[in-house]
Amino acid sequence: MKISPKKNSPRLSAENLGAVSQVGMTEALGQAEIFLEFQERLSRVARVNRPVLVIGERGTGKELAVSRLHYLSPRWQGPLVALNCAALSATLIEAELFGHEEGAFTGATRRRAGRFEAAHGGTLFLDEIGQIPLEVQEKILRVVEYGTFERVGSAQPIQVDVRIVGATNADLAVLAGAGRFKRDLLDRLSFEVLFLPPLRERREDILLLANHFAVRMAFELGRSEVPSFSDEAIAALERYPWPGNVRELKNVVERAVYRAESALVSDIVFDPFRSALANDLPPAEQPRRAQMSAAETPVAARPDKPFTEAVQELEVQLLRQALQEARYNQRKAAQLLGLTYHQFRALYRKYLKAGDFM
Repeated sequence: MKISPKKNSPRLSAENLGAVSQVGMTEALGQAEIFLEFQERLSRVARVNRPVLVIGERGTGKELAVSRLHYLSPRWQGPLVALNCAALSATLIEAELFGHEEGAFTGATRRRAGRFEAAHGGTLFLDEIGQIPLEVQEKILRVVEYGTFERVGSAQPIQVDVRIVGATNADLAVLAGAGRFKRDLLDRLSFEVLFLPPLRERREDILLLANHFAVRMAFELGRSEVPSFSDEAIAALERYPWPGNVRELKNVVERAVYRAESALVSDIVFDPFRSALANDLPPAEQPRRAQMSAAETPVAARPDKPFTEAVQELEVQLLRQALQEARYNQRKAAQLLGLTYHQFRALYRKYLKAGDFM
């Protein structure tokens, strides 16, 4: 049954639109118990001047959590400086973090302060911290332990007061076991480890967030009526697994509101590429699209490779899924798969050694 918009449906007045925009660009909304528990732990550790790691899947809002942690801390009046470690080559990360002297390398035409100096008295947010090279990790460890570092091309120590908060979707303990992350640094950074729950574990928040994004999009489009979702649209939103989490939900809802011809939103498109290509591709392109779609199906449904290889791919896929659902707790992941802990560890080490988890 669809819900028809009423003639006297709510209007987006200037007064309530102001309230909508003030809900914040944070999108840190939720009423699910697991999400509220996360926020409570975050609030508690925010007051303690120690490093924190935020672990979560892509699109869960790790950056927003770090921002909230900073502004709830005693350092809230200090700077919050961020660095996406995945966006830089290994050779540039060191210079970005610690700065450099004039002539330190080709192109260094003047002295430049790094992110540590910029974050003095505040918080340094290292996003995708698991991708920092080992040699740079060594220098970060020195800052954590002694509060000093040297710019690239200088031997002059610089003293800083910085709180480090790292975020990643990788299993840092596994990376440390494989020699790709310094165990000493991991021990120092993990005073508290906060696991941000994926959207599929907080189903009761889906409609809450969807309504929030819908109202904001309607405001951006200059529409006067508050949008609402049909029963079918609500069912589709709540049934979808949301692999891209809150970020994906935001995109899907905004697209649906934009395409809707009235305040009632009934058409939900989760994959704009598939829906568009299915209708618009010329006949010559259909076979290639079919091959692309087949490549996205589970390995167990494709008999196009040797049995042993297909089984190995399926095992890796199941291990990854179980780890994500167990929030990287290996004992819980083993229980989800119906394995003993030692059986799980044997499989895990097998594929870790083969490089399938790298």
